Amino acid sequence: MNRSKLLELLVSNLTTAIVHKILEKAIDKPEVAEKYIKEMKNSWEIAKNYREKINPIHKALPVHDICELRTKIITKVKAELNLRISKGYTNINLSLVEEFVDNYLKELKIL
Repeated sequence: MNRSKLLELLVSNLTTAIVHKILEKAIDKPEVAEKYIKEMKNSWEIAKNYREKINPIHKALPVHDICELRTKIITKVKAELNLRISKGYTNINLSLVEEFVDNYLKELKIL
């Protein structure tokens, strides 16, 4: 798989993980929150596998890649959460998006 495809798959899985993390925080029903946690963990593991295939592996990515990835993820997460809000979901805190994106990117050694 080429680098751009790996980056695209990484963005998609990180987006899913972050969306479900925020949804899990917004929900007050434990049985529904469990499903969000399961989906978040699954997407997170897949994202980690893609990150291991993108060089440099043990260092931060180049600055232009970091900025592009961060922007794409934030945009996609906010779009998905706004879609959920329009469908009637409540208690979704959009102010958590950038914080979670930065935390996840740091954990993957992208930042």
